[in-house]
Amino acid sequence: MKFRHLFRLKENGGTYAEFEADNVRMRLDFLPGILRIALIRNEAELIPTWSIAPDGTCPKEGRDKLSTEGFDPVKTEITEEDGIVTFEHCGLTFHIELMNFRITAENEKGIVYQDRSGLAYNFAGELGRGSVHFTRREEDQKIFGLGDKSGHVNKNGRSFDLFTGDAMGFKAEYSDPLYKHLPFYICENRNGSYGLFYDTCSSGRINFGQEHDNYFEPFNSIRYEEENMIFYLIPGTPKEIIQKFNALCGGIAPVPEWAFRYCGSTMEYTDAPDADARLRGFIEQCEENGIHAGGFWLSSGYTQIGDRRCVFHWNTGKIPSPKDLNDHFRKHGLEIIPNIKPAFLSDHPLYRKIAGNGWFLHYKDGSPAVFPFWGGMASYLDFTNPGAYAFWQECIRESLLKYGYRNLWNDNNEYDVWDDDVWACGFGKEIRAARIRPLFALLMAKAGREACAEAFADHEIPFMVSRCAQAGMQRYATTWTGDNYTDFRDLRYNHYQAMTMSLSGFCFFGQDIGGFAGPKPGRELFLRWLQYAVFTPRFVLHSWKPGEPSNMPWLYPDLLPQVRKLFALREKLVPYLYAQNELCIRDNLPLIRPVFLYEPDYDCEADCFLCGDDILACPVFDEGRNDVTVRLPAFASWKLRGEGETHKGGTELTVPCAPEDLPVWFEKI
Repeated sequence: MKFRHLFRLKENGGTYAEFEADNVRMRLDFLPGILRIALIRNEAELIPTWSIAPDGTCPKEGRDKLSTEGFDPVKTEITEEDGIVTFEHCGLTFHIELMNFRITAENEKGIVYQDRSGLAYNFAGELGRGSVHFTRREEDQKIFGLGDKSGHVNKNGRSFDLFTGDAMGFKAEYSDPLYKHLPFYICENRNGSYGLFYDTCSSGRINFGQEHDNYFEPFNSIRYEEENMIFYLIPGTPKEIIQKFNALCGGIAPVPEWAFRYCGSTMEYTDAPDADARLRGFIEQCEENGIHAGGFWLSSGYTQIGDRRCVFHWNTGKIPSPKDLNDHFRKHGLEIIPNIKPAFLSDHPLYRKIAGNGWFLHYKDGSPAVFPFWGGMASYLDFTNPGAYAFWQECIRESLLKYGYRNLWNDNNEYDVWDDDVWACGFGKEIRAARIRPLFALLMAKAGREACAEAFADHEIPFMVSRCAQAGMQRYATTWTGDNYTDFRDLRYNHYQAMTMSLSGFCFFGQDIGGFAGPKPGRELFLRWLQYAVFTPRFVLHSWKPGEPSNMPWLYPDLLPQVRKLFALREKLVPYLYAQNELCIRDNLPLIRPVFLYEPDYDCEADCFLCGDDILACPVFDEGRNDVTVRLPAFASWKLRGEGETHKGGTELTVPCAPEDLPVWFEKI
């Protein structure tokens, strides 16, 4: 009967339990510190997972979403009385009402997690198509996570689209969607905290109070296209939840030390007809100005044929010898990170070969699906096709590794596919491409990392970056916030976005310093952005501002003395950042993080943040302001800029800080 589904215990396996009603199966898996809940409506349509990798690995074909391989399931005793199942797990007491399978989890304070009353799941289409889940909402709850979502750190009261797009020039205060697909969030309420991760690649919408229904109490909700729903309930403190989530997804990939240094980037240089000279000139300008750069992000202009960008094609009119260019950079101690894109324009030299082998996303008749892309029509490579996967790796070997390029910048990989008539190989089980959009970016990064790793010595680490990301990307590649906008208000909201990404499990990331799109940054904004970014993992100035000079260290020649001081500070911090990043990989934590992870009552929207374990960074985000007011975290004593008087934790201080000064930071004693 619609709206009334009385479940019965079908199987008690000790470490799992299965319940059944009206051709729907609910399964509980008791994993260490986590409860996995699965709603199976159609076993035949159960899509594999590429996000879950408890042992750190996942085959390119994915893994069974219900697998417990790599886990050590916990034997749990369950009892049933008067239609309610009870058990203890993860330090909580769970009660499940078998009518409509309503889950409640309590601790000594009261309810921590609860499904909405009435009907919380879409068992028989009562709640529409696909998967639907409603949970109990407290008015003053706090919501953290969801990837790179815009706005304040606490997402309570908002709703968001659950898909990715190329959001060039986005506003960090309110734009949605952006570049990440991450249906993972932390809910903190009066009795505790829990994390929810929905293991899906499909598009949808998630709500934290914008949606109301007269017939139900306040709720949070998620809706997405995939018919079967598997999600992970992760109790603990916010810090513990992040650690468990990263471990669940296979951990965090290592990053080479040079990647913490300043890395240059601008479309201006590679789009120029004398790209080779402009790129070599970058090294000269860095050396003349005493700037120790670690590398250069090579924008896609190096692949141009006319005005078209053709991935894996070297424009030898601009760069006569790719090998000589790379050798020149390596001789000066810099790495190059070439930009690669997964779409092939219809006039690309390799297009006919790829199409003839069936390696593109395709229509049912097998013909390549086509999409607008960078001024033309293009087709996306299908990374769920083993032949396409291998082809991509061979292109990396022949076009990049052969010339000594050992790092990859995976860009424009959001796969703007909405058409249900477009199909992917699905490793032998065809699937609508729109159902797995962010998966292509993950497989693109995995394929690239594998190819580069083959060319490395045991002690060397490839550097991978991907603009689009889903859960599990952190074990293959780093990321950044995409094509942000130049504005003081955006600087502040880029900070909130960084805290959001850290609370989503990302470790190495950052923004385009100074803003990618929009006007040239003013003098004050330029210096303030640098002061802030000195303490973020990725330290890259990157922009595309037609008619304006690029965001480079020498943007304002008269400010170079101040800029050099900031770059010298970053260079001084590099060993600390690298060492702290190694600890983050070990502990499954972000490198930069909000203070409240360690001091729960600290303002989650604070301007200051922790950079590793020992530095409290205190940037200025407001135009015209010349000081910083901060309440020092109570869990330690602190020294301003690591010298001078020691200040007790809990003390509130106001420290002068003009734009031309070094930023304000405190070191833990």
